[in-house]
Amino acid sequence: MAKYGKRRRVKRSNTIVMLVLIFFGLMIILGFRSLSNPYPNTGKLDNNNTEMAVEHQKFIKKLAPEAQRLQGQYNVLPSVTLAQAILESDWGTSKLASEYHNLFGVKAQGTGASSDSVYLDTQEFVNGRYVTVKAHFQVYQDWNDSLADHARLLAYGTKWNPNQYQDVTAATNYMQAADALQKDGYATDPTYTQKLVSIIKKYQLYQYDD
Repeated sequence: MAKYGKRRRVKRSNTIVMLVLIFFGLMIILGFRSLSNPYPNTGKLDNNNTEMAVEHQKFIKKLAPEAQRLQGQYNVLPSVTLAQAILESDWGTSKLASEYHNLFGVKAQGTGASSDSVYLDTQEFVNGRYVTVKAHFQVYQDWNDSLADHARLLAYGTKWNPNQYQDVTAATNYMQAADALQKDGYATDPTYTQKLVSIIKKYQLYQYDD
């Protein structure tokens, strides 16, 4: 009986050794695979980031010449114009910007729908929180048309207050202009100035200001 018991223990020990060897063998194989490509998705992420950066630069360079031209006419700093376009239109990809060429979320002045306006949902910051409301937005022929109307809006104000954005056009640097936009009531977002300044600094948009 003792001999049989010893054989069973030997066989069991051999089985355990084999399992351990197999386990370590698999770990070694997997380890080599991991070392050969430790970050399997990094290349894809880098490519996506690069493509996005290229598209962002294309967007800026597409708008910058017209923004600079309009500065001479309406005294609106191009850095602020570009930052607003980026923020308001999500780099030109929003429905309002891509389908109706409205880069700045400019609402149609007056009441009721018209042939050059569209009725869409929008987010407004009301009583400390964002709410979805519907509004009439201006429709433009192209982005340059939107840039020009935006500059005129800041230079000449609204129908009910021609001097509404006078602090923006009087600003001598982008910090002043961004702060004036919020103070003069362009947007309801309480962090609007901070967002604009952050975009201007990140993409060095101040280089387009005279």
